[in-house]
Amino acid sequence: MVKPLVSIIMGSDSDMSVMNQAAEILKEFKVPYEITIVSAHRTPKRLYDFAENAHKRGIQVIIAGAGGSAHLPGMAAAISPLPVIGVPIKSSNSIDGWDSILSILQMPGGIPVATVALNGAKNAGLLAVQILSVGDLQLRKKMLDYKDKMNSEVMDKIKKMNE
Repeated sequence: MVKPLVSIIMGSDSDMSVMNQAAEILKEFKVPYEITIVSAHRTPKRLYDFAENAHKRGIQVIIAGAGGSAHLPGMAAAISPLPVIGVPIKSSNSIDGWDSILSILQMPGGIPVATVALNGAKNAGLLAVQILSVGDLQLRKKMLDYKDKMNSEVMDKIKKMNE
């Protein structure tokens, strides 16, 4: 069994449809990952244990999605030495997602959290791949190929548009 390099965590199973987008990207790039629920408010001891020990288990990047008051990414970043990518999620009790965005984006100095767009778990997965590719030339090549493919797709659309 391959040990995961990325851990995808979310505050609730209701966040799964958004956070699965990060998992799909990691699968596409063949990056081993794990995915689970870690609620900052309902399971604070689990959060502390997870964040304190993730790097000891070989995790290199944490992707944390949360809606509402969205404390999960910031608390994980406060405890863990690993890079944390926060995914603000527009949840049923959110204020159009702004509460989540600002909770994750406005971290105090010394506790960085990389923040992607509202429901932007796909970009969180891509950012995790880019972080990992700093030390993995094969992964970097895959990322370059991915970007080339995006470019080609757009150029093909432009060509069809002009026909």
